[in-house]
Amino acid sequence: MSTQDKIKTMIQENKVMLFMKGDRKFPQCGFSGMACQILDHIEASYTTNNVLEDNSIREGIKEFSNWPTIPQLYINGEFVGGADIMREMFESGELKKLIDQIG
Repeated sequence: MSTQDKIKTMIQENKVMLFMKGDRKFPQCGFSGMACQILDHIEASYTTNNVLEDNSIREGIKEFSNWPTIPQLYINGEFVGGADIMREMFESGELKKLIDQIG
């Protein structure tokens, strides 16, 4: 299975998928930590992938989304954005609405 296929499978199998540095209990960068705090605050059920454990995923996710930074959030198979977009959507209430729509 190619790296792109692995990424696609993870996104398809998890309604809320966060590609991040570290994991939700021990984020390895401030932006990834903020992403987890936001998702935890809105009580989202989400899965994470630690891109530091697999460089092919770390580089492949940037190519997959055509987005240069990590973390990256996907909801219902769709790329939502990185930390700044997540923060903006959280502050406006839009992220909570999106999470609530998927159950």
